[in-house]
Order: sequence, then structure tokens, then C-alpha cells
Amino acid sequence: MGRGKLRIYLGAAPGVGKTYAMLSEAHRRVERGTDCVAAFVEHHDRPRTEVMLRGLEQVPRRRLEYRGGVFPEMDLDAVLARRPQVALVDELAHTNVPGSRNAERWQDVEELLAAGVDVISTVNIQHLESLGDIVESITGVRQQETVPDEVVRRADQIELVDMSPEALRRRMAHGNIHQPDKVDAALSNHFRPGNLTALRELALLWVADRVDAHLTQYRSDHRVSRIWGSRERIVVGLTGGPEGRTLIRRAARLAGKGAGGEVLAVYIARSDGLTSASPKELALQRTLVEDLGGTFHHVVGDDIPAALLAFARGVNATQIVLGSSRRRTWQYVFGPGVGATVARESGSDLDVRIVTHDEVAKGRGLPVARGARLGRSRRAWGWLVGVAGPPALAALLSAVDLGLANDMLLFLALTVAAALLGGLMPALASAAVGSLLLNYFYSPPLHRWTIADPKNIVALVIFVAVGAAVASVVDLAARRTHQAARLRAESEILSFLAGNVLRGETGLEDLLERVRETFGMESAALLERAGDVEPWTCAGRVGQGRPVERPDQADVDMPVGDHMALALTGRVLPAEDRRVLAAFAAQAAVVLDRRRLREEADRARTLAEGNRIRTALLAAVSHDLRTPLAGIKAAVTSLRSEDVEWSEEDRAELLGGIEEGADRLHHLVGNLLDMSRLQTGTVTPLIREIDLDEVVPMALGGVPEGSVDLDVPETLPMVGVDPGLLERAMANLVENAVKYSPSGTPVLVAASALADRVEVRVADRGPGVPDEAKGRIFEPFQRHGDAPRGTGVGLGLAVARGFAEAMGGTLDAEDTPGGGLTMVLTLRAAGPRPDLLHMAEHAAEAERQDS
Repeated sequence: MGRGKLRIYLGAAPGVGKTYAMLSEAHRRVERGTDCVAAFVEHHDRPRTEVMLRGLEQVPRRRLEYRGGVFPEMDLDAVLARRPQVALVDELAHTNVPGSRNAERWQDVEELLAAGVDVISTVNIQHLESLGDIVESITGVRQQETVPDEVVRRADQIELVDMSPEALRRRMAHGNIHQPDKVDAALSNHFRPGNLTALRELALLWVADRVDAHLTQYRSDHRVSRIWGSRERIVVGLTGGPEGRTLIRRAARLAGKGAGGEVLAVYIARSDGLTSASPKELALQRTLVEDLGGTFHHVVGDDIPAALLAFARGVNATQIVLGSSRRRTWQYVFGPGVGATVARESGSDLDVRIVTHDEVAKGRGLPVARGARLGRSRRAWGWLVGVAGPPALAALLSAVDLGLANDMLLFLALTVAAALLGGLMPALASAAVGSLLLNYFYSPPLHRWTIADPKNIVALVIFVAVGAAVASVVDLAARRTHQAARLRAESEILSFLAGNVLRGETGLEDLLERVRETFGMESAALLERAGDVEPWTCAGRVGQGRPVERPDQADVDMPVGDHMALALTGRVLPAEDRRVLAAFAAQAAVVLDRRRLREEADRARTLAEGNRIRTALLAAVSHDLRTPLAGIKAAVTSLRSEDVEWSEEDRAELLGGIEEGADRLHHLVGNLLDMSRLQTGTVTPLIREIDLDEVVPMALGGVPEGSVDLDVPETLPMVGVDPGLLERAMANLVENAVKYSPSGTPVLVAASALADRVEVRVADRGPGVPDEAKGRIFEPFQRHGDAPRGTGVGLGLAVARGFAEAMGGTLDAEDTPGGGLTMVLTLRAAGPRPDLLHMAEHAAEAERQDS
């Protein structure tokens, strides 16, 4: 009997309908006559799921005792004895109760599959073992029950059960997932819109990767070389010339016209390393393609058209973009060129676009890497063996007569030795000297420069030809070895450099220090000037060498454009090192430009913010502050008037108006001062550990009695905050919530612990705020909707968020389930309260037994 098949319903969160989908599939199979049983299905008291269990055979569960409680588990032996065609096993990542045969449920499933039983199961994305850290960073909770990724990957079918976060929260709010008493806690913690969106993205990306892997595997198994245009993939063939940037931008525009388009730039380098592109230009093109959302690839291949087509078919590309040839007209006598060859051999499934550019027919103009020479000592020994060796061998052979054939073999061996030591020229010299000596001493007539036998002429010619051929091969091999080592070192340096700069991890001084260390220089400096006649200035410098004020004062200078140069002191670099130095120089210019753009952006942002603050302050002072002042002045003038006799009720009303106006002024001025402190960075919180129930009630003094319901459990851990800042932030949040909450509907202020954080939620039942406006309400001088100007200058929420961030916390806005707005203040927990540890442990044990 073969192994059973595994089908998994994968979801982003509980409640998306995995178990329901599994039971629906079971009913379909039962209707087709399949023997299907429910080995273990957990309906969690959800009526619709429980109804779906009707009509399905259920294997009785095994009950195990553990720490005084009785827990139901899947009876694996009973299922194996029943041996159905299909078994339904819910919650694949479940940890079995101690005493079970296997520690994990997925191990039970493995036994069923090994016995030939097909299994249908469910699992949530947060239970995959490899995603534990990511899920913890999103939800703040570490998943204890996990399943190895390989178990899920081996599934024969994986079906994603998807639901939007909004629909899932509605299901939760309607009580379709949890019991009513747990709905608010779930919506406030795990089922937040941000959490659900992030988990949904994880699930979609994971399944998309599996689909892509299955497609690649299928194409490989069935040897499918034809392009399948499942999505637009455009390969850009680069030569390292300046036209590459034009091709990349054109390809990006083509990819942007369709959904899911992808750009892959590829540079094909010959394996012999004799020709190479400009490292500076390739670095710029790599940066460009990655900035446009594409990827850069470096491929080695001697047949460039074949390598390009193989790469395109390997990535399932749909188009190839090439530039018009830069060869001159007379160069076409050597062949049709790369573009024409690729277009001819691409076939009907791969489109080839030839793009014109400014470099057409201007010649290739690419630098040629010169072959490396052998070491000086080896060349010296080679010349010694090649020039002095043949006379020494002739002197030795003068005492022994071995015959012309043996003498020629010995001289040939000496030529090979000269080639191995010194390369081509010493070997050619050895062959020439050896042939003359063979002619003079060993070829009849002896001691004369003539040759009597024509066969000896042929032998001497072959001797010279073999010596030259062997010398050429040895010299070429030595050069290739040296080139390979050098190119490998260059590639390591350039990849490290490009990676750091593209990730923004390298500052200008760090990059210059890297240049100095790489080339063993005393100092490195980046010089620039504003114009051709302007003096040079130093943008950055490292090292202890002599200061350089102009490029011509350096031992090595590498220009970057017209008005910038990289200057090094210490020694003169060989020509072959200047390619890597050019790449360093180009990256140094990029780093400098990036730093200056960042500084300019910061300055512009600061100026714009300051200007906006000043404008808003003037508007606030001109209207919002004038209104209460005018009311106070009118009331005081009326009270001081001797023409009117005011009753006690009228006097009390006028005095109340004065007090109300003074309170408004006090509140507005306080917020203005707090915002000015935040803008100038003079807020210095004094952090200490306190209980929330010591501070939060004090923040409710400014709101009417009965307008707030307070729920701050005493069992919460202490928080590390500045009590004064926390009280002021809470007061602003509560006042804002009471202002917008309907009359007679109290605002809920509730606190809860989540991992190493404590959250305080201020929920109202007001009109709420659209998602696109939730970020703007925390900006200074913002009023949402048509709030009248007399209600304040719009600083309360900005001050509250500023104080929260100063204490190391966060403040965000969420929708209140059922309507309204909830402000979520997240604070750092200082640790559990020692006097409550025992109570918490006891409560956890009781809850575990109840479950």
C-alpha cells in the first residue's frame, strides 16, 4: 500500500473558514462514495461549523488525565484500526497532551499517511516554525505550537483560505469566532487590522512562493523549455556601455504597463576575462535597475547569444531588450552581431526588442584587460634555462653519442622547461638556440650550418614548432590563472562595496577608509570644485599622509565627472588596479550625493515644519485665543457697568463664563507651550516605575463625572514612564474622546498587558475617523471634519503622541468595533509585580485545567 496524500487548508488567522472548508470537502467526497471520517475536528462552539459535522462519521476521542484535568485527544489507534480512505484531522500544529503516543499532532498525521490513509488538515500561517520570529514581531506573542515547514511543504495540495481583515473583524464582532465575552479582547489584541493585514500578506507570499516553486519543478520535470508567459518578465542584455541605462529605463516602462511585471538586467562576461565592461558603468546600472525594482545578474559565458537566451528561458522571461549594435559598418564582416543572432534564435515564444540609443555605430570602446605577466623571478629562471641551457646540454652531449632523434628530444624537454618557468619568450629563445646547436653539432655535415638530409630539415622545423606551441600553451595557462585570481579578488571587493552602499550602510569616511586599506595607501581624499576655475575643496579625507589640495598633488587620482576626483597618496598604482579604483570613486560620489540630499531634505523638512507651525500659531492666536479673551472682557465689562442692576443669577452666569474662558485659555496656552517644548526637543522625561492605577484616575479630573468608564486591573505590571507626561497625555486623550462621544454614552478607558507592553485604550462611540485621516489627526493644528474653531487649536493629540514617544511608547488610532474611534497608548512594561506573581500562576493553572 502506498503512502497517503496530504491536503492542507492554510489560513492567515483563526476564523477565516479553514475547518468549514475542510468539512465541505469531506461532504463532497462522501457524496462521491469516498469512505471519509472525522478523526479529530474542533468546532470551537461555532454553530455553522458544528452543523457541518452532521452526517460525517466521527471517531470517538481518547481522553487523557493530566494534572487533575481530563483532556480529549485524537485516538490514533482507533483511526488506524478503522483505516478509512480519508481522515479529517484539524489543527495540524496542535501539541498533544503528555501521555499520547506522539508529542505533536503532525506526527500522528505522518503515521496515518505512512499507513496509506489520505489526510485533510488545517493550519494557520503563524504556526509555521520558520515564521515564529516574524509573527512574534507582528503580534507580540510567541507561538508555542508550531509545525515544521517541511511537513507543510510536502503536502500534495495546499489551499489558501483567505478573508479580508475587515470581513474577519466583522465576523469576530458578530460573535461567529469567539464567545461574546472574549470579542473585545480579541479585537483589541490579535485581531487588529494591522496584525491581520501582516499575517495575510505572510500567507499570500508563502503560498505564492510554493506556486512558483511547483511551476519551476513542473517545467524541470517535464523538460519544458518553451516560455510560459504567466507574467511579464523582461530581460535586459547589458554590455557595460553607457547605453545600458537607456535600455533599463525602457524595460521598466514596458514592465510597468502590465500587472506584476519584472525586470532582470544581465551582463554576460566571457570566461577568459580578456574583455570586460567599465566597473563604474556597471555599478551605476546595477544601482539604477535596483532603484526601479528590478534585479541585476552577472553571468559567465563565451557564447553571448546562447548564454543570454539560456538565462531568459531559465527565468521564464517573455521579452529580451537589447540595444542597437555599437559596431561600425566594417565590423559586420566578422558576423551578424549579438542582437541579430538572439532575434534569429529566440523562437516564437520569446520577443526581442532592439532599442536605439545615442551610441549606435560609434564603436565598442570597451577597455581590454591585459594579460597578467609571470613573476620576475620565474622569468629570470626561464631566460637562464632558455639561453644558457642549450649550450650546457650540448656540452654534456658532446661526450655521448645518443643519435639525432634522442638529442632533439632532450633539447625539446629543455624548451618545455623554459616555457614552464619563464613563459613564451624564454621558450622561443630556447627553441631557436637549440635548433642552431642541433644543426651545427648533430646534423650532418657536422660543424657546418648546412643540412645535407632534407629529413633533418623537417625534424628541426617540427622541433621549433612544437617548442613554440608548448610555450604558448604554458604561457596562456599561467596568464589565465593569474587573471582568474585577480578577477575573483576584484569581484569580492566590488560586491562588498556595492552591497554596503546600496543598503546605505557605508558613510563617506568609511568608504574612503576602505579604499585606503584595499590599495595600501597612506591617505585617501575626495576632492571637488564648483566650476572649472574654482579652487578644489575636500569633501572627505582619511589617513595620516600629507594633505592633498589638488588632484595633481596626489600619487594617484581618479576623476569622477568634471568637478570631482578621488586622490590617494602613498604609492603609484599599476594600471590594472585602476578599474576597481574607478568603481570606488563612482561609489564615493554616490555616497556624497546621497548624504547631501539627505541633509537638504532634513533642512527643507525642518524649515517647512517651522513655517507651518508659525503660520498655525498666528492663526491660533488671532482667532482661538481671541475668542475666550473677548468673552472674558465682555463679561467683566458687563459686571462693572453701573447702568444695569444684575441679579444674583445673572452675576453667577457672567462669572461662570469668565471662569470657563479662563479655563479654555489655560488649556490652550498649556498645549501651545507643550508643543513648543516638543518642537525644540526640550522634553526630558524622568522615567520611573509606577502602577497605572496611580496616574490614570488623576487624568480624569477635567471631564464631567460619569462620562468615563475606567477599567484598569490591579494585576497589570508596572510601567516605566514619566508620571507627569503620562497624566497630561491621558488627559488630552480623554478630553478629546469625551468631546466627540455622544451625550449619555461614556468613554471606555481600559488597560491590558500584551507580552512586554502595556496598552491603554481610550474608546469612544463618536463619528470615528476615516483610515486615510488617522495619521493626520496627530499633526499639530489639525481638526477633523467640521469641528468648530472654538473647540481648540488642534494640539491635544499631537502633544499626547509627542509625550508618548518621549517616554518610549507609541500612540495610534483604531476604529472602535461598532463605531467610533479608539486611541491605543502603548507603554513599556517594567516587569511583573512581585506581589501578584503567585496570583497569576494560580490563575493560569486554573484556566489550563478548565480548558
